[in-house]
Amino acid sequence: MLALIAHDRKKSAMVAFVRRHLELFQRCRCVATGTTGAMLNQELGLSVERVAHGPEGGDLVIGGRVTTGEVRAVFFFRDPLTAQPHEPDISALMRVCDVHDIPLATNHATAEGVVAWLKTQLT
Repeated sequence: MLALIAHDRKKSAMVAFVRRHLELFQRCRCVATGTTGAMLNQELGLSVERVAHGPEGGDLVIGGRVTTGEVRAVFFFRDPLTAQPHEPDISALMRVCDVHDIPLATNHATAEGVVAWLKTQLT
């Protein structure tokens, strides 16, 4: 399973990124926070399991799935210039990715690296 999360000002960048790598994302089960998942489904037709909106606990739901071994990589396009009211949840998700050695891409450059790695794992 691949997890997809994007802050409001990064949602269009996430959609564009997934569009460029749509074949890969179509081959995997995907989970996303509420609005991000809706956009990916509506704009790309990607089958995405949607959990709660990030501030409503969606980041924590995905973090829980990381701890159970369900998530292979997390793509989290963060907005570093805007304060987030649920910053403790974001920190918790990042911490569990580190604890469980799960690749976490927080921007376009690292996301490209994770996709390249995934392609070697899925062939």
